[in-house]
Amino acid sequence: MRSIRGIGIGVAFAALLGASIAPVSAKEWKEITVGVEGAFPPFNLISADGTLEGFDMDVAKEVCKRASLKCTFVAQDWDSQIPALLANKFDAVLTMGPNPKRREVIDFTTPYAITPNTFLVEKSGPLANLPGTGKDISVNDGSSKEVLDAIRAKLKGKTVGVSLSTSQQQFMEENFKNDADVKAYKSSEQAQLDLDAGRIDAQFDNIVFVTSMVEKSNGNLVASGPFLTGGIMATNVCIGIRKNEPELKEILDKAIQSAAADGTLRNLSMKWFKTDVSPK
Repeated sequence: MRSIRGIGIGVAFAALLGASIAPVSAKEWKEITVGVEGAFPPFNLISADGTLEGFDMDVAKEVCKRASLKCTFVAQDWDSQIPALLANKFDAVLTMGPNPKRREVIDFTTPYAITPNTFLVEKSGPLANLPGTGKDISVNDGSSKEVLDAIRAKLKGKTVGVSLSTSQQQFMEENFKNDADVKAYKSSEQAQLDLDAGRIDAQFDNIVFVTSMVEKSNGNLVASGPFLTGGIMATNVCIGIRKNEPELKEILDKAIQSAAADGTLRNLSMKWFKTDVSPK
């Protein structure tokens, strides 16, 4: 980091000479390295041949093309994504939802998808019809307290799986940790495997992941509870970038907005999710 003292001396010296200080030129971005988890289908996954694919990858490639950027993609565990971004290992990270805690350390593009969270449970289990099932509820609305209290009673003594270092984990721990055992996993897939094995009673995750797992479960799993947004939950899906890099943010924002305006994001959403989660 440049020394404040050094800048002061430079300005003083220039003033003595009657010279002007040239402004710092804007950075021209030609290529970036992009971090992605690779374990959050259908957003992102690693295929049998080792190729990264999924909704995120299709969106990212489209954004890179529109932004005239050469993009290199690197798969890395979710909980190390932000540290890697801050350490300059990555220039951007996918599937990143803004919340107050994250906004303290990184910046975000405009969203390329907007998705709520809900519970994934066994269809034949006691949590298959949680209060508020199927309803759109924002926890920023005071009327949500009644539904959350009712869910809290149902989850008492149960174990709920979440992905490590996610806003879902933060939300569950803030709202349910005194009633339910909140168990964190490195990935959504690992939590879902324990749900299948009966080692946890529910999984709290993104609605797109939940819907995908329901479709693959041959009728064994269902989405239960309301579709929750607001509060600490990061339901806007963005690209995370470092703070103070306005040029990169601008070109990524323009590319995302362009892809939203001409229907490309909607088409990619329908391709991977069979529902439209594109920003409106």
